[in-house]
Amino acid sequence: MSMETRCGDDGVVGITPADQNALLRGLELMGTGGGGTAEFGRAIMDNDFRQGRSYSLVRLDEVPPDALVVSGGIMGSVKELDEPSPAEIVQAWESQFEAMLALEAMERHLGRKVDYLIPFELGGLNTPVIMSLGSRAGIPVLDADGVGRAAPETQMSSFIGHGIELTPMPLVDWKRNTVIVETAATPFFPDEVGRIIISRAGGMGANAHYPMRGAEAARAAIPGTISFTLRLGKKLEGITDPESASKLIADELNGKVCFTGRVKALRQSEATGFFVQRALLEGSGQYSGHSMEVLIKNEFMMASLDGEVGCVFPDLILLVNDRGRGMMSAELAEGDQVHMVIAPCHPRLRQAAASAPGMEAMSPARFGAEGVPYRPVEELSSAWGLKWED
Repeated sequence: MSMETRCGDDGVVGITPADQNALLRGLELMGTGGGGTAEFGRAIMDNDFRQGRSYSLVRLDEVPPDALVVSGGIMGSVKELDEPSPAEIVQAWESQFEAMLALEAMERHLGRKVDYLIPFELGGLNTPVIMSLGSRAGIPVLDADGVGRAAPETQMSSFIGHGIELTPMPLVDWKRNTVIVETAATPFFPDEVGRIIISRAGGMGANAHYPMRGAEAARAAIPGTISFTLRLGKKLEGITDPESASKLIADELNGKVCFTGRVKALRQSEATGFFVQRALLEGSGQYSGHSMEVLIKNEFMMASLDGEVGCVFPDLILLVNDRGRGMMSAELAEGDQVHMVIAPCHPRLRQAAASAPGMEAMSPARFGAEGVPYRPVEELSSAWGLKWED
């Protein structure tokens, strides 16, 4: 995946209103089914530009080694994040912004100001919300994130696989209930605490986590992801044909278009703070007579063609609708026509997933695929007849 940053000589990338549509289109794809809707991101950005706020991103290699960098985002089920409407939630943030409260709780706990913010993930909500937080707080936001896609659980990140502690993790819900998970015996405990809290307060809250030095961010974060996503969105502007869009997306991600068809059946369930389902796709065209099953936990986590696993998180599964746009898992409906693209995750995330902490934190057992070990998509999908360049 090519995520080089293109920016000014000062290492700063500016995001303007003219970039909004392209950025959101890229984010709805790179969210891999989760990360919040582009409609939510649009509400955030529309409001910020209307309030006179501006966005700028700092290149990862511009961060001083001893700077304090903190990650964060909105925590919740993709099914609940649009109830009430994004516009209503964003308007309420003008009087109480839970992400700001979580940041302030982190600063109080650490006894110092945060120097840089970094989104936990790419997504229509969770990337713009950190850009908004940075603009409101006057804190630079890094052109990077912790996953290079979206992920359903807080410990599923490149950070944790490179030895950065998730805790302390302040979490604030809509009712201003504030909890700080100071330490955790397992990588799952902070996320589990957060899910319990948000499930009792409307299904949504904000957190801050992964406090790290600039030198740690430089070796653990996925670099250049926001500017890459913006460039991807710009290349997709004006493309509504799903075949053309899917091919372009696959080319940009060093991936493959691997299936076309329609959603035949969905089995849905709401687990604590998560949207969980299995989607059965019925092939069409060259895939007629074949079926694809997609396992979903907020994001698209595993794909199996005719019962043969071909792609597993953290590698990327993207679904493209009949308008050439990325699909959210919660919007899937029976009869939808879809194109699927699979692609390798960033090498830094793959390295993290291969570490002992990463194998525990990102285990397929966390999303219902017990006994399925992670193997690179290039290796797994060869069983589907796909050939990858060395």
